[in-house]
Amino acid sequence: MNVRLGVVAVTVTALVLLAGGGAALQATDGNGTDAGDAQRTISTSGTGEGSADADRAVVRVAVTARAESAEGAREAVATNATRMRDALREAGVDDDAVTTASYQVRPRFEIDRERDERTLVGYEAVHAYRIDTAADAAGTVIDTAVGNGATEVRGVTFTLSDQTRAELREEALERAMSAARADADTVASAAELSITGVQSASTSGGVRPVYEARETASDAGTAFDTGSVTVTASVDVTYVATE
Repeated sequence: MNVRLGVVAVTVTALVLLAGGGAALQATDGNGTDAGDAQRTISTSGTGEGSADADRAVVRVAVTARAESAEGAREAVATNATRMRDALREAGVDDDAVTTASYQVRPRFEIDRERDERTLVGYEAVHAYRIDTAADAAGTVIDTAVGNGATEVRGVTFTLSDQTRAELREEALERAMSAARADADTVASAAELSITGVQSASTSGGVRPVYEARETASDAGTAFDTGSVTVTASVDVTYVATE
């Protein structure tokens, strides 16, 4: 009589939860099937941050004008917008830093609610601009724009230059990886294992700009007390572990 002996793989998976994060210890073979003598991995995640004072600002202004005709409103806005851009250029703002955000010419109506009627009374033209500048020049840009044709200040956002953003992201990633490795070492120690390498890693993250800043009064013009800008990074890392 022939007897065939089969080998049955026994699956053993340990899951360890840590305060403030999670980590999983798992043994798998090359085909993804759990096996007691296969490669062991520990998966963890970590987050990190890097902060710095804002060094760039985006100023949003608009030039508006009203007239009896659409053409009259358009011409008035064009004249004032040209005067504003010339003044900004003289103040040291590059032409390519001043871009159009939106433009429209719209009719204006007077509403008679009792009669449920509306009467055309003229037209309004609006040319909105986005101005990119150094953070410490935001107040000067606003004063220059408003003093030379701009009729609305629609907001200021303080953020980071590409170079500063890259430096802070590197810092945030290093802190995220350190946090992930600390969790992995804790799990490995509890399981009587040692970390020997990284099997895979992925990242994510973003920038939190300063959307609001406190304006301060000054005889010299508009000034702002800006806050810091934070770059965040998250990592998901799978480590290789051995006994």
